[in-house]
Amino acid sequence: MTDIKPIKIAIASGKGGTGKTLLSTSLFYTLQKRNHEVTLVDCDAEEPNDTIFFSGNLQNVTDVTIRVPEIDESKCTFCGKCHEYCSYQAIFIIPPAKVIKVMEDLCHGCGACSYACEFGAITEKDVSLGKINTFGITDKTKIVETRARVGVYSPVELIKRGISEAGNNHIILFDSPPGTSCSFIQTVAKSDYVILITEPTPFGLSDLKQSVETLKTMNIPYGVIINRAGLGDDKVHSYLKENGISLLMEIPFDKEIAASYSKGEIIAESKPELQEQLLKIFKEINQKYGISNN
Repeated sequence: MTDIKPIKIAIASGKGGTGKTLLSTSLFYTLQKRNHEVTLVDCDAEEPNDTIFFSGNLQNVTDVTIRVPEIDESKCTFCGKCHEYCSYQAIFIIPPAKVIKVMEDLCHGCGACSYACEFGAITEKDVSLGKINTFGITDKTKIVETRARVGVYSPVELIKRGISEAGNNHIILFDSPPGTSCSFIQTVAKSDYVILITEPTPFGLSDLKQSVETLKTMNIPYGVIINRAGLGDDKVHSYLKENGISLLMEIPFDKEIAASYSKGEIIAESKPELQEQLLKIFKEINQKYGISNN
């Protein structure tokens, strides 16, 4: 391993079920087979599943915690300032009834309530958000899995920690959470390029547009892969053409692909032609946006 700055590629989608994990695992597998140093970070902390497709050794487990407030009601004057300062509505208060509670699952650990309290009624404690699990797949490849504790409202801190533990392999892939919320933004913000995967349906197009508009505001380059091509209509193609957006490739609507994927099989393993297409896309992205010529 060298000190060459890695190229970071996020695989994302505006909605769930478009094939994001299918693509992430296939690209990881393809690069692994070419003897690249590559890390796959599963940033879908609420439902991580990349490790289903690979056999690896659990090398490290990190518990990620957040500092949340504890309120000493004997010192509290029920003035409501902590509630006013909280941007996440994590403090519930009924001053006349002298009721105040911290809703820990809503807390982002920003510390604003502690700053607001003038009476020393607020201290802080550690609460677990979840774990970062690192799996060695080969001597040159690994998967970093972010896994949120059930009930956690926001996995953003977990994603940040998972990305920070990706290491310095030449290539780092981010399997992004679906949608365009804070979790998506936290993931793609660290990337050099984003591959958006969509499907040729009205829902696929609608969510693709949201993803594109978000990436435009972040000034991050991107291209699109259409999964289940041949299904639905041509409106996604028209949108890409009208807006000058790169169509990187198409994955056909194929029952065999669906059946293999449902069994936890890596699609690129049984589809050599898909490997060649993905390798070509990676080389083009790396040539334009990467630091090293891999």
